[in-house]
Amino acid sequence: MSHAYVVGQINVKNETLWTEYRSKVPATLAPWNAELVFRGNQVRALSGECPHADIVVIRFASLADADGWHNSAAYQALISLRTEAADVVLTTYEA
Repeated sequence: MSHAYVVGQINVKNETLWTEYRSKVPATLAPWNAELVFRGNQVRALSGECPHADIVVIRFASLADADGWHNSAAYQALISLRTEAADVVLTTYEA
């Protein structure tokens, strides 16, 4: 069975707003049965350069679920807060 993963590469601009955003995201994931795989802070790049200080990985049962979550009204309502709080690159992967 394949899964879809949403990977966020993050540079926080406003820690207070970022904390608020992070506290609201789990409620948007619940209807999609998504799993937060991990959050982390970059320690070092072993090869090349990675300009993002933080990362998050979220697992979904399917690419359709990942797209559904991202396009949902609940998550879209958080986009302006996310944009104020951090520079985020979101990418989707299938495995």
